[in-house]
Amino acid sequence: MATASKQEKEITVEDKLKAIYDLQKVNSKIDEIKTLRGDLPLEVQDMEDEIVGLNTRLENYENELSELQTMITGKKVEIEESKMKIERYQEQQNNVRNNREYDNLSKEIEYQTLEIELSEKRIREYTATLENKKEEKEQTAKQLSERQLDLKEKKGELDEIVSETKQEEEKLRERAKKIETMIEPRLVAAFKRIRKNARNGLAVVSVQRDACGGCFNKIPPQRQLDIRSRKKVIVCEYCGRILVDLDLANENEVKTK
Repeated sequence: MATASKQEKEITVEDKLKAIYDLQKVNSKIDEIKTLRGDLPLEVQDMEDEIVGLNTRLENYENELSELQTMITGKKVEIEESKMKIERYQEQQNNVRNNREYDNLSKEIEYQTLEIELSEKRIREYTATLENKKEEKEQTAKQLSERQLDLKEKKGELDEIVSETKQEEEKLRERAKKIETMIEPRLVAAFKRIRKNARNGLAVVSVQRDACGGCFNKIPPQRQLDIRSRKKVIVCEYCGRILVDLDLANENEVKTK
């Protein structure tokens, strides 16, 4: 008989309301722990993403510097080839048979001289770009080093907070699971749905000053009587939160302290 009486008590609406309110308090404490961590997890993720971007930028600079160096080397080779051609044309000028051949060789020498000047101009441009890229690479490397230090510091802060709160959070989550077994799955699912959409994660609130403790809309006297009777689960007609009377809430506050 005692077992049957206990089972009947376990499924009363009043016990369900107490359990669901207790579940809310536990989840609110878990939320407080998450709030304590603040934006640190997001900041750490942003820093990690930024570091990946900076490393990619450094790789691009390496490729650009290598390409510019190759272009400079190519222009130097072209200059040497043009100089060799000029020497050859000058030698040929000493053995020409007429003025036309001499003029043709002079034009070739002039053309190769212009090619040398153009290549030298390109080398100066490439060298200037190369120096700018080197400077940008150094700045990026410095920025990367600074961000890596920042990331190490932020990770340290996050790890410290997680370490301090991990045990407490695990206990709270275990307690939440235990409470959920005392409540019918349909009500637990409703609780989670309401909590997900509710401000500050409050799915269960008490009636305070004749109003919903979540949205603060006034609750009619008859509905307040129904809530105090604890005979059925009642939700706020404005915000959809589950409502409990203030006495029940105060009882649970004392119990959870």
